[in-house]
Amino acid sequence: MKRRLVATYRLQFRDGTDFESGRQLAPYFKRLGVSHLYASPILAAAPGSTHGYDVVDYNRFEPSLGGEDGFGAMSEALTENGIGLILDFVPNHMGVSPENGWWEDVLTWGADSRYRDIFDIAWDAEKILVPVLGKPYGDALSDGDLALVFDAERGRLRFDAAGYQVPLDPRSLGIVFRFLEHEERDELIRRFAVATPWDAQDLDERFQEHLEDGTFRSALAAAVDDINDDPSALHELHEAQSWRLAWWRTAREKLTYRRFFEIADLIGVRQERRRVFQESHRTVIRLARENRLDGIRIDHVDGLGDPKTYLEDLRAAFKGVRRTPSIHVEKILTGPERLRRSWEIEGTTGYEFIAAVSGLFVDADQEDAMTSAYCSFVGEEDPLRVMIARQKRVMFFRNLAGELQHLTNEAMSVAGRGLATRDLGPDTMARSVVEVAAQLPVYRTYVSVEGVPVADAEMIDGAVERAKAGREVDADEPIEFIGRLLKLDFTDSLDVAGALEFTRRFQQTTGAVMAKAVEDTVFYRYNRLIALNEVGGEPDHYGGTVEDFHEAMRIRLEDQPEGLVATSTHDTKRAEDARTRLYTLSEAPEHWAGLVEGWTKRLAAFRGAVDERTLSPDPATEWMFYQALAGVLPPDFDPRDAEARAGVEARMLAFMQKAVREAKRFTSWTAQGEAYENQLETFVRAVFNPGASGFFLADFWESIQPFVAAGALTSLSQTLLKFTVPGVPDVYQGTEFYDFSLVDPDNRRPVDLKGREEAMHDETSIAEALGEWRDGRVKAKLTVAALAARAEQPKLFTQGDYRPLAIEGESAEHLVAFARVLDKDQAAIVLAPRFCLSLLHGADGPLPVDGRWSGTLVRVPEELAGRRYRDVLSGEEHTLDETIDLGVVLKTLPLALLVAQ
Repeated sequence: MKRRLVATYRLQFRDGTDFESGRQLAPYFKRLGVSHLYASPILAAAPGSTHGYDVVDYNRFEPSLGGEDGFGAMSEALTENGIGLILDFVPNHMGVSPENGWWEDVLTWGADSRYRDIFDIAWDAEKILVPVLGKPYGDALSDGDLALVFDAERGRLRFDAAGYQVPLDPRSLGIVFRFLEHEERDELIRRFAVATPWDAQDLDERFQEHLEDGTFRSALAAAVDDINDDPSALHELHEAQSWRLAWWRTAREKLTYRRFFEIADLIGVRQERRRVFQESHRTVIRLARENRLDGIRIDHVDGLGDPKTYLEDLRAAFKGVRRTPSIHVEKILTGPERLRRSWEIEGTTGYEFIAAVSGLFVDADQEDAMTSAYCSFVGEEDPLRVMIARQKRVMFFRNLAGELQHLTNEAMSVAGRGLATRDLGPDTMARSVVEVAAQLPVYRTYVSVEGVPVADAEMIDGAVERAKAGREVDADEPIEFIGRLLKLDFTDSLDVAGALEFTRRFQQTTGAVMAKAVEDTVFYRYNRLIALNEVGGEPDHYGGTVEDFHEAMRIRLEDQPEGLVATSTHDTKRAEDARTRLYTLSEAPEHWAGLVEGWTKRLAAFRGAVDERTLSPDPATEWMFYQALAGVLPPDFDPRDAEARAGVEARMLAFMQKAVREAKRFTSWTAQGEAYENQLETFVRAVFNPGASGFFLADFWESIQPFVAAGALTSLSQTLLKFTVPGVPDVYQGTEFYDFSLVDPDNRRPVDLKGREEAMHDETSIAEALGEWRDGRVKAKLTVAALAARAEQPKLFTQGDYRPLAIEGESAEHLVAFARVLDKDQAAIVLAPRFCLSLLHGADGPLPVDGRWSGTLVRVPEELAGRRYRDVLSGEEHTLDETIDLGVVLKTLPLALLVAQ
């Protein structure tokens, strides 16, 4: 039976966490109060995978996690404890690995493979490009990096490229058998020359029989040695395959299959084809039928050819086994974009809540002051939107040049049939494709065979007009033609088919362009307030009003009352508590700028010139470093503790290297600037080395204490909001306590959950834990209390009305208040603080000084007044009349969850 969604707990499998870990944690999840385990991908992935998103077999559980038996034991434990399972599923792409049987068959047989339609491959290309060589092909061949090998485990001959092995077409083995000194040689040449995919098993069995003959094995080993000693024969064997090994740098220009973003090791899957869908979903449908799957999270839904049809097929497949698991999608909504109601799913994974809550906690009135401080430090920069458009162009032209070539060819084939467009050239067409993509404000549109949704038509028209106005393309006609393609504005059947193919690939590509240009480049360049540089966030949307937050929650209730509400995920750039601390910088930009100026002077000796124009760290990176350091240090950090310093130092070194490589200004993953990175490492190490920088770290830690306390209170406020706004709260592993993780892979570190359970459930009250706020128990206890309240009245917090409450008085700007109302019996009132740095002025910790709330009132609607409420956080009871006196209700704790009795 499907369990009601109350709250989910995200667990990252791998890196020490396996099915046995999940089995042992089942009682912990129950005691914590969540309803579902939300599991990262657990199906078989490429060997050594640290995340599982490079799946190689949709119908086999990852052996290293415990396989089928281990999953079964975990499933039973979850069921015994009343915990459901939501599975993170990856339909868009698979890992390119020898462990992927479908991929191996495609490489073996090429276009004749029975699995050729599984993957998004350009079969009109001469070869399947496999870009794995560390140097150009000719160099690899002459340097002996290429070889024929006998795989004893598989009992097969394979082609090896410095450790990366690919299969051989059986029809090409005659080249090898020519070197075979054995009586079976001629028959083997004839038999393998006429092989077909349907003969594969028979050929394999016959070959294994030959291998049982010692003389044959010896002759084969000699033949392998001989061909490896003959580069021309080895090259001949290579050229006889359906694949072509190539230098890894070739991938961006000539790749013959659709990738996930720019990762050549991940190949696109054609889920829009019914057979592909059925084959890849057999196991998840089986789990639903067996009542072992309560929900599914679809990874990268925007990468699919037709997300709406895919989701319809998924619901139909579940319905076919009489089950209704919840469906959530990883979808980033930008600007005014809303979740498509026509998808008929529970919702997204919740990035839009992060954006909404950042607006609530960032002080918009101080934006100009922070901008001035930032620009004074780093020098004037282009506006964010200009920077984004530029990076989209760079990403498309450089990193995704192969995708651009494919799209250009598709567009040219349609244009060539039109009298008015036949003169458009490929260069102009390519630039027009890029400009429309650069001006698209969302990750993708959703045009399909069903037509062009009105919202998408407006989005396309707007992008076309902005592209024309930008004048990056000399003429308007080619840009307008791209707009016609995207809106399927043709009548001829060949042109319509071409427009559909172009639009499918364009829509699958724009998400990659946006993600790589914004999340993985601009978010590491534009460092004004890095807490805003978050997945789903827009750094130029600097704070908002309480009314903006209320409107965002109204939309959540309308569009996805059972959508997930996230504050940390495996993809967030920094953990939730790091962000809440950094939000508080927005309240004191001048003070922050003064601190940065002092730190800069103290560390001047460790900043060095890389060349005549470049310092390392450069100003933008140094400004970011101080924020990242302020966000990563735990509240109980002791700068005198050498072990603690070393732990943070290692994490900051890894983060800073990743940050500057992602920024791609002075170094990158593919063109590393060694001098720049070495000097940056020297700078970072000096901060953590008292022998180099003296008491710098201790002084840094002391100077940011007001932000640390304010960040802790903001964290508690954010946590309370997450558990009470419309939607289903998602707890990322370990975030029931404080979490100050940096970007992946730092945020995937294993968490000792069992070691925290006792501290979470001791007899200490939330108010008492607030007095010891640095150890994180107060957040954990708030989490438990809020989850218990949700569990008692789950419909109230998902389907109940969301009603903003008016606040009056001197401290009104420091509070957000709302009520959740289901019917005349079920109601709750939430009081959560904001702008906590100024709220806590004069306090020693995260509890405002006495009298701070004096004279500040919350208006209680008539239908909610005159009732008795219990604050589930403090345990106190209050009878509410027309107003709530915050000086009374928030005296013990600085926030409240009042539930009607």
